[in-house]
Amino acid sequence: MGTDELYPPDRLVAAQRATAAAGLDALLLTPGSDLRYLTGYDAHAGERLTCLVLPAEGEPTLVVPRLERPAAEAAATTGLRIVDHADGADPYPLVVAALDGPAAAVGLADRMWAEQVLALRAALPGAAQRLAGEVLRELRIRKSPAEIAALAQAGAAIDEVHLRMGEWLRPGRTEVEVAVDIAAAIRAAGHVSVDFVIVAAGPNGASPHHGTSDRPIGVGEPVVVDIGGTMPSGYRSDCTRTYLAGGPAPAEFVEYYAVLHAAQRAAVAAVRPGITAAAADAAARTPITAAGYGDAFLHRTGHGIGLDGHEEPYLVAGNDRPLEAGMAFSIEPGVYLAGRHGARIEDIVVCTTGGVQRLNTTPTELIAL
Repeated sequence: MGTDELYPPDRLVAAQRATAAAGLDALLLTPGSDLRYLTGYDAHAGERLTCLVLPAEGEPTLVVPRLERPAAEAAATTGLRIVDHADGADPYPLVVAALDGPAAAVGLADRMWAEQVLALRAALPGAAQRLAGEVLRELRIRKSPAEIAALAQAGAAIDEVHLRMGEWLRPGRTEVEVAVDIAAAIRAAGHVSVDFVIVAAGPNGASPHHGTSDRPIGVGEPVVVDIGGTMPSGYRSDCTRTYLAGGPAPAEFVEYYAVLHAAQRAAVAAVRPGITAAAADAAARTPITAAGYGDAFLHRTGHGIGLDGHEEPYLVAGNDRPLEAGMAFSIEPGVYLAGRHGARIEDIVVCTTGGVQRLNTTPTELIAL
């Protein structure tokens, strides 16, 4: 897919209309996923200011460090005005000038550095500061066909890595040793960066965000492997499978894994337009609770994914937003028994007009290696 297809220039116009509708005079976006979403430019985040000034009306301007201007010109949306600042010069007057008039309220990138927030407050003392996410989350939450294709590419790439797990995961190797091999395979499968590698064996599997350790993997231990990375497109992968490292599995584990497997498949099957995010969460949580493991399901059922690994929508109790076609998110229930072991199964799925599409297609049954 071409850059213009994945990052179409008309996104700037749509964002300007949404900015005006939100009662904001402009969005001010420093490096991050919102800036890339609107311009295609994966800007470097550093102490030198890069800022997209997107007025509700008028010409958008990208303020960049002079030494990064060639990269911005090569990557940014065609026709975007670029102005640069030299080292040692104050870049904030360029932001004010790009607004071309007073601003009563501006939307700042949700994850802007505090030093930039305060500098913009000083440069625009009359402007109320709000979050740009108020505007942009509604544009980003429904993926275009090109975005879904990019997520599908990411899903296929991480699936390749899971299919090779038998090459690395075996008793006697440490979690870290396995993770090093996995990280290399994530890059070899086409990712430009490794976002995370969780290899959690035995009791470590009871901690959802364990990471890795120097602990050797034991015979017959369940091992939770949660991995993901970023593709050249900017779109992310994220997939979890639970493996059995040789030997017979603990009987208790076999029992609750069967419950977890059925719950994860039920939650995937429940996805369709109109069902709420909370109802999708309940589709996974209810059978796990009914089997007596409700307290061991410690987190929400899913999170949105795109240019960020975690973004809207979140599948969690209390979120009554209906799912819509084009929304992409994880379905990842888990069961975690402290001090013993744990399990998680995660697929990225897309809500479609007809129901649901899985972007991870490797088996979800317990995999004995």
